[in-house]
Amino acid sequence: MNRKNAWAAYSRERTRAAYDFAEEYKEFLNISKTERECVDTIVNEAEERGFVELARLIEDGKSLSAGDKVYAVWMNKSVILMKIGREPMENGMNILGAHIDSPRLDVKQNPLYEDSGLAYLDTHYYGGIKKYLYVTLPLALHGVIVRKDGTTAILNIGEDEDDPVFFITDLLIHLSQEQMAKKTSEAVTGEALDLVVGNKPFIIESGGEDEPDEDDTLTRGQMYALNQENAEKNEAKRLRGAVKRAVLSILKDEYDVEEDDFISAELEIVPAGKARDAGLDRSMILSYGQDDRACAYPSLRAIFEAGDVERTACCILVDKEEIGSVGATGMRSRFFENTVAEIMNLTGTYSELGLRRCLAASRMLSSDVASAFDPNYASAFEKKNIAYLGGGMCFHKFTGARGKSGSNDANAEYIARLRDILDKNDVVFQTSELGRVDLGGGGTIAYILALYGMEVIDCGVPVLNMHAPWEATSKADIYETFRGYLAFLADA
Repeated sequence: MNRKNAWAAYSRERTRAAYDFAEEYKEFLNISKTERECVDTIVNEAEERGFVELARLIEDGKSLSAGDKVYAVWMNKSVILMKIGREPMENGMNILGAHIDSPRLDVKQNPLYEDSGLAYLDTHYYGGIKKYLYVTLPLALHGVIVRKDGTTAILNIGEDEDDPVFFITDLLIHLSQEQMAKKTSEAVTGEALDLVVGNKPFIIESGGEDEPDEDDTLTRGQMYALNQENAEKNEAKRLRGAVKRAVLSILKDEYDVEEDDFISAELEIVPAGKARDAGLDRSMILSYGQDDRACAYPSLRAIFEAGDVERTACCILVDKEEIGSVGATGMRSRFFENTVAEIMNLTGTYSELGLRRCLAASRMLSSDVASAFDPNYASAFEKKNIAYLGGGMCFHKFTGARGKSGSNDANAEYIARLRDILDKNDVVFQTSELGRVDLGGGGTIAYILALYGMEVIDCGVPVLNMHAPWEATSKADIYETFRGYLAFLADA
């Protein structure tokens, strides 16, 4: 079976279009490093393009008809966008579904402490990470702290050139003999991933302590020792917790938050720095968070740029995929189903049976990244059935582990339909599995949507360094994925 290379198939015009698309994608990455930031960016762009919030339509008693554009947000972490098609929704939708959370470190609810003159934030890692990759990197702090009165402080520290950054320490090589003898999974433990946030103590000078009166019963040496003892006690008392207090002082002055407010905070620690072109030919992108924003952004752009559609077009961008799609903002919640029901109601077509028919008749691309072949680790892959950087958008007929455990396994008839659509639209694509059989495994949101009986297949962008702080993608793959998503919304 011959493999295509997207770059080799490109004209000058399409090459330029791919590079231009990549510039807009990099900007999205730079301003959308958390799921909340993604939702803010998406909503702002959606409203500029004429999408109207579902809650506002319901409140105003409005209806929806073919050509209307609507979005719904849930808890500021998940968002659904739809373009109403000419066909009744009961006939099904064409759905793109990606996730906007990424592996990272989260700040615990009682995080701030001081040890040996350093102030730390205690953390808990989120998603599947190689913990040793997070030490010694410049890190940024993003998120919200919600005060008891309901007001919110928004933090984004470490991204601007003038911002301070944060870091996690590692043991110097000179003393690492024992550490380096351990397995990589044990060399850095989860409890060792605490963030250094300060070193300067908070001290307000006072008048000082008077030296004790002379005591005729003490020798000069004993008096000297007593004075030293008192001085050390005073200094220890003055410095105890002073670095932590200095951090609290800054947080109070700059964000008007207090230590107890960490209880109601959601703070995420991510690599500091912008998405960058990679390679002398600038054909790749190196950035944090490309799993899964490399698929979320093309999905978003596809629904923005889709014209009038026969079947209702839907884009789902959800939270919590990296930890099993759980919780109120994950794909397992009823947010999607409830939103479809509300939108059908505004089109005047809602019934429980109609909703079930709509979901069962829908077709979906579960938009998630694929593992790209890495020659440095060739033994982990089966070369005939793996994605390659530059090979275009990638389809996974199934995911799961070992004997396809936990997998959605797409129907051959559905795949044939997609092949026809992509070939007619001159989209370069490839097929893949995650890696060598029995070596590992993984999953996406595909199986959750398949529970409704709809046709679903995993489809996205190949990635090198997946789940690492800095992931690599090909600009051609990202652009072909966008083109494939656009063709799917129009023709599936």
